Amino acid sequence: MFHRRGSLFLVAPLLMLALFLVGCPKRPATMTAGSGTAAPAPTPPLAAMPAPTPSAMAPPASPPPAAAAPAAPTMPAPTPSPAAPVASAPGAAPVTPPKPSEFMANTNLNDIHFDFDKYNIKPPDATILDANAAWLKSNPSNLVLIEGHCDDRGTAEYNLALGERRAKSTMNYLVAQGVQANRITIISYGKERPLCTEQTEACWAKNRRAHFLTKAQ
Repeated sequence: MFHRRGSLFLVAPLLMLALFLVGCPKRPATMTAGSGTAAPAPTPPLAAMPAPTPSAMAPPASPPPAAAAPAAPTMPAPTPSPAAPVASAPGAAPVTPPKPSEFMANTNLNDIHFDFDKYNIKPPDATILDANAAWLKSNPSNLVLIEGHCDDRGTAEYNLALGERRAKSTMNYLVAQGVQANRITIISYGKERPLCTEQTEACWAKNRRAHFLTKAQ
């Protein structure tokens, strides 16, 4: 019994020593200055790394540009053709117009009438002038005299000017219908040759007229 207890007393210390040795961590080996081997240099941080050279960062070369499409052929500007000759205006009025006394009344040409103090052609009178123009164009050997007349209201000077405007307005209409201007003579009598002398509107309306006479050439 005494011998077994003595063995336990010897074994217990040995086990504790073994556990102590096993559990103690090993220190990492370090190199001190003056030892035979130098410690490796630490790796520099990323900021201290040298910047890459421009050649290393150059973008990849772009592919060669595609061949340009051939330009469309330019057409030469067209040469302007010579302008067509301008048709000459209807013949000018004769230098010495025929005398009004040389013209005769013509039942183929009808008078037209105007509103008070007006000289514009009214639609019903335009129809009359169309018929007059047709007859004159079918009888080119006849000259025509257009007389402008007014009623007796107003001064003689004013009515002479108004009668002339009425004769000119009538002539312009005939020319627009194709009658040659050099066949037409105009004259104004103002209020000097009335058809009616009554002081009524119906009478005055008869006097505000353009009258036609013709002369054979």
